[in-house]
Amino acid sequence: MRGRSRGDACVDIPHSALRIPHWRRGEGSGMIRIIAGEFKGRRLQTPATDKVRPTADRVREAWFSILQRSIEGARVLDLFAGSGALGFEALSRGAASADFVELHRFALATLKANVKTLKVDDRAAIHRADALRFAERLHPGQYDVAFADPPYAGQEAARLVAMFRLNAFARIFSIEHPAAQPIPGDDTRRYGDTAVTFIYAP
Repeated sequence: MRGRSRGDACVDIPHSALRIPHWRRGEGSGMIRIIAGEFKGRRLQTPATDKVRPTADRVREAWFSILQRSIEGARVLDLFAGSGALGFEALSRGAASADFVELHRFALATLKANVKTLKVDDRAAIHRADALRFAERLHPGQYDVAFADPPYAGQEAARLVAMFRLNAFARIFSIEHPAAQPIPGDDTRRYGDTAVTFIYAP
């Protein structure tokens, strides 16, 4: 099962239903690059909004060097997906599938564009949903690897950890957060003012 849920808080989006916005002058989206694997060097869009913060290349590279042995053939979940940098990197490195969960409309349009750019329609699913509500509905072991890059200002990271401890919906769950705001986990790596915490299923 690939984590598709239906209901008021979670709706699968047909690719045809999303429109790529015509960015106004001076508000064009930025770009990120795939670091390694099948799509190495390919550039992807990032949303034209300051509400989405793409994970820095150096953090993503270090993150995946830790997870690399777990990615091949994995069912991947990307919560607070934004541009989808983490999920697309996983697909590039051999993940079997990736589910992207995002609520912001600019990010949803960017996700759709990036799926089209990489031609991974058969391996990627976009869910328009609140990430916390989506995670609440998951089953134990539904994914192999889960990522989350929640807003730094809120308590979403800590809430996700607590949720995962009660219901381990992946074998490995990793969360990006400010290094100055530690969260409980099994292993934390720091990269300047950014940290990534890993939590493992029992």
